[in-house]
Amino acid sequence: MNFKEKLKLSLGEDVVKDDEETLLRYSKDSSDHPPILPSVVILPRNLNDVIRAVEILYSERIPITPRGSGTSLTGGSIPSEGGAVISLERMNKIKEIDEENLTATVEAGVITGDLINEVGKFNLFYPPDPASLQSCTIGGNVAENAGGPRAFKYGTTKNYVLEIEAVIKNGERIRIGKKTKSGWWI
Repeated sequence: MNFKEKLKLSLGEDVVKDDEETLLRYSKDSSDHPPILPSVVILPRNLNDVIRAVEILYSERIPITPRGSGTSLTGGSIPSEGGAVISLERMNKIKEIDEENLTATVEAGVITGDLINEVGKFNLFYPPDPASLQSCTIGGNVAENAGGPRAFKYGTTKNYVLEIEAVIKNGERIRIGKKTKSGWWI
């Protein structure tokens, strides 16, 4: 059984795509870099799907390219030749807005403009405002350290990330950083 069959068996054909139209769509981003066709595109619904996909791809030695919405101007979401794209666009929930600690917990596929609008309802402010804020994702912003015009005054994405939950090469789930109350750290 090849790796695509393993992925489809484990995750389902609604998550694992290898039709020509999908592969073409995920072969490029908004940059001028030439497209590279992936072997497969994975559209996980949740963290468990990501873990399972990474486990299979790692065991088969298939290169993985994570992807947000593909608005990168640097080629950051263009896949490796013969590799897999894991697009986190379906993982788009704002899980919590914590007014007291001035934090938000979001999935990687949350659209940046949606987060800005949502925290605004609590009279809070999320400064990074890349030009593509109505279509770019928080995960992509983290990967590219996105900024926008307000970055001159408030800084870029890295200044607003306290904690990241990630899946590393063998499917292991890790946490980096710690959600802390903003302001004073003792």
